[in-house]
Amino acid sequence: MTETGAERQLLIVEDDDAFARTLGRSFERRGYAVALANNLGDVEALLATSSPGYAVVDLKLNGEASGLACVQMLHRHNAEMLIVVLTGFASIATAVEAIKLGACHYLAKPSNTDDIEAAFGRATGTTEVELTNRSTSIKTLEWERIHETLAETGFNISETARRLGMHRRTLARKLGKQQVK
Repeated sequence: MTETGAERQLLIVEDDDAFARTLGRSFERRGYAVALANNLGDVEALLATSSPGYAVVDLKLNGEASGLACVQMLHRHNAEMLIVVLTGFASIATAVEAIKLGACHYLAKPSNTDDIEAAFGRATGTTEVELTNRSTSIKTLEWERIHETLAETGFNISETARRLGMHRRTLARKLGKQQVK
């Protein structure tokens, strides 16, 4: 991919303002034009006026929105956009969903600018990934199931809560309280 001005536009979708600014400055030093957004509304507004070639999306955004909904929106806007999902709570289910929805890569935090830029370059995938043997906790399984059901319902909180057999507010609290490690 050639790196023309339009393709060097980067959108960072992150609700941690300090982290977003730091990451943005680091990418600006590498020649990217950076735009910051911290929720789906901000992303929609930015997409109305620009079409970035790259995006970095945090999986867990404040409120009820999932970064997966953002990935889906970005991919619908521009199927050629290289989208990397960052998360402090990595799981197989959310990684698979992120890729299905249009992300080119999925990285666990902490990841730096080098890791993200390398992920943009590895959009086609590689077989040289180190396999890990990590046990899964009950909290991880619950979080994976919640995100899997969110994706199945098109990120509809009420329908997700119904399918999981819990009250909508309980689900909203779980989404809001999830620890980012």
